[in-house]
Amino acid sequence: MTVPLNARQWLAALPRYAGVRGEDFGGRELASARALQVRFTRCSFRGVDLRQATLDGCSLTFCDLSGADLRGASLRGVRLAACDLRAADLRGADLSHAGIGRVNTGAPPYGLTDATGVRLAGALLHDVRLDDVIGWLPEAGEN
Repeated sequence: MTVPLNARQWLAALPRYAGVRGEDFGGRELASARALQVRFTRCSFRGVDLRQATLDGCSLTFCDLSGADLRGASLRGVRLAACDLRAADLRGADLSHAGIGRVNTGAPPYGLTDATGVRLAGALLHDVRLDDVIGWLPEAGEN
């Protein structure tokens, strides 16, 4: 008999470069979750607690992270394309070498990432690459 995995265990068990499509993580316990180089497509993390999560090298495309709590998360080398980051809390997160941008959907304005109201105080923003991001306004005193 196998014991069912909780969402955090399931993510940690995914092999590198695994693809996750259309998963709704709403209401799941993901604080300190770990997923390395996983490709998430059209997944919802809306309002999810991802504090201290490690998502290094992951690719998120058309994902909803609005209102997600990513305080202290490690997002090094993450790629966010056409994602909803509205009101996400990224305070103290490590976004070093992240790419945040759009997806060419074939029709303007394309699939743009919306970062309106995102909180970035204390976030590490070393070598972050932005491409047509809506609402990216780092607060005074941020890196």
